[in-house]
Amino acid sequence: MAEKKTKKESTEKQTQPKGAKKEAKAAVTGTEKEIKVKVRLADLYKKEIVPGLKEKFGYKSVMQIPKLHKVVVNMGVGAAVADQKILEEAVKELETITGQKASIRKAKKAISNFKLREGVNIGAMVTLRREKMYEFIDRLINVALPRVRDFRGLSDKSFDGRGNYTLGVKEQIIFPEINVDKITRVLGMDVTFVTTAKTDNEAYELLQAFGFPFRKKEIKTA
Repeated sequence: MAEKKTKKESTEKQTQPKGAKKEAKAAVTGTEKEIKVKVRLADLYKKEIVPGLKEKFGYKSVMQIPKLHKVVVNMGVGAAVADQKILEEAVKELETITGQKASIRKAKKAISNFKLREGVNIGAMVTLRREKMYEFIDRLINVALPRVRDFRGLSDKSFDGRGNYTLGVKEQIIFPEINVDKITRVLGMDVTFVTTAKTDNEAYELLQAFGFPFRKKEIKTA
């Protein structure tokens, strides 16, 4: 019986497509590259950002040091009120950009002037945490933002007073994952970085340490 199984296994190996092994190796290599990106940002926080913030603000405990909690990417599609297909396309693009399934956002109130009814689908949202959060931030900072026309840095006035920062992206086409030739309309999105920082100043230093290209600092210490 053992000999028969061995022959069967060898036959299966011989019948595998020639390109199967190469595809498998490519998939593994791609996964390894993605993991390295994630580990790089995680290591950056542990090895450089944590010690730097601890020294700068004089934290007595490691638990006091602010960290990134999550990233929320929200895409509002007002035109979806008249045509839901527009929202379907927006959802696909948002999922392509973030690499995660999006949740549909519904209108909470009815607004007659905009012909908006309560409960109508008007947008999509994705919440990123842990590895996917770090991977998205890496692509946003190093690939997407440099592709913005006449980009001169991020404003430091978009903090909410509780240590969170919101970035407005006018065009989804700055992400290389989006094929410009296949989109039907240009859509914007809001990206909110939720941190555990107690002040905007601490959040600013945290994001800057991650490589956020701020223009200049104008935030006053609380």
